[in-house]
Amino acid sequence: MKTFGLNPYLPYWENVPDGEPHVFGDRVYIFGSHDKQDGNSFCEEDYVGWSASINDLGNWRCEGVIYKKEQDPINGASYDKEIPAYDDAMDAEGILHNLYAPDVAQGPDGRYYLYYALDFVNVISVAVCDTPAGQYEFLGYVTRADGSVPNIGRWFDPAILSEESGNYLYYGFSPSFRFPGMETLEIPGAMMVKLADDMHTIISEPVCVANGYDTAKGTDYEEHPFFEASSIRKFGEWYYFVYSSQQMHELCYGMSKTPEGPFEYKGVIVSNGDIGYQGNELATSYYGNNHGGLVEINGKHYIFWHRHTHGRAFSRQGCADEVQILEDGTIPQIEMTSCGLNDGALPARGKYESYIACHLTEADREKVGLVLGMGGGPGDSRPELPESMPYITEERDENYEHGCKPYICNMRTGVVAGFKCFEFDGTEREIVLELRGVGKVEVSVDAPDGKIVAEAENTSEMWNTVSVELKKTKGVHALYVKCVDGKLDFASVEMK
Repeated sequence: MKTFGLNPYLPYWENVPDGEPHVFGDRVYIFGSHDKQDGNSFCEEDYVGWSASINDLGNWRCEGVIYKKEQDPINGASYDKEIPAYDDAMDAEGILHNLYAPDVAQGPDGRYYLYYALDFVNVISVAVCDTPAGQYEFLGYVTRADGSVPNIGRWFDPAILSEESGNYLYYGFSPSFRFPGMETLEIPGAMMVKLADDMHTIISEPVCVANGYDTAKGTDYEEHPFFEASSIRKFGEWYYFVYSSQQMHELCYGMSKTPEGPFEYKGVIVSNGDIGYQGNELATSYYGNNHGGLVEINGKHYIFWHRHTHGRAFSRQGCADEVQILEDGTIPQIEMTSCGLNDGALPARGKYESYIACHLTEADREKVGLVLGMGGGPGDSRPELPESMPYITEERDENYEHGCKPYICNMRTGVVAGFKCFEFDGTEREIVLELRGVGKVEVSVDAPDGKIVAEAENTSEMWNTVSVELKKTKGVHALYVKCVDGKLDFASVEMK
């Protein structure tokens, strides 16, 4: 059964950020990190696979665990001290290094190669499988033929392109963060090396394809220097290098006619706070780091990215939205939506969980500009949440999938949750809001302070449904639910 595409596109309980989408056959596969729900650091779980039919992007199938962190020899019971760039300073008995953002390509032999970096180890590992989302097996490390690793660039966030002209590996991290043992690395920005057809032997010296913080001054990258999250695609005659900038919340891109680059900076594709979209200077949601990639599905192009839940950086969910590639190959910045893979607005009929909100702000919009902390390193502690901060979270409820009921908490006076977009048919309707707490809400269209189409009041400290008239509305509109008095939790909206 075909279902609506929603953001996030995976079930609420699943946290797969850093998503790299690839079409293999008649399915699109997503490869990403794996956060723990309400976690304490980045990428705590093993890799899992998810896929969907290219003709039904609302139905995603879990392929199960495709690779475990214990499979990398560095995380084994004993490790080889000759492993390239292994950092003894980060070793601790019983502690496993987490699997960070991966990428996958089909190699010249038809097999599928998974590239990844462990958290604080300066080397890229490779695993291989006969199918896109089967059980990957460790293959080796990316090195020269003599086993050495070039001492330039941080070997992190790999992106892989395999085509007739060769195999190209992209990697890099910001020079503004120096992990123990990496203080002397030369880190000019995003780097590229060519690999032999064995998919792990380096056969060229690294070259910089996008300038980082230390080298961006005076270049097109100066305002948006490379930070991390390399991603590579080719559409038509253009190669697109997507990356997360020093601002962290945005995915930017450069273009080149060759995979070797250099890539000319072209702009921002998406911000997980919508900063910069149509000149917007204030975030439309709390934001943090970002990572994702482009994909073409049935002639349409999409950018996959991620958002943050639980008011912190460590429970990220994958989202996706359609992009337009203009005649000259450039991509205008897009707006975050609640219905990114739906091929249009959602019908203003039926029940929708509040967690699909793509807009979540406080009365003081400047507060929303808070970047959720990076953290996640050794010794880091879980940050305390501001008492008034609204965020998406969940509670145990066996009536929901995986036993968790999602909702938006801390909807205090001035907090707005927004959904983009719904298509209304102009008939008389009833709107049902599932709320908890004491307070009043206004429902508006087009803007947080736009035309009010419903008003409701809740007086129960238990979950309660409040049904009120929804004024006649026609056409495609964003829908906003604003707390105008009191403090509420918000679980769902239903239009009858």
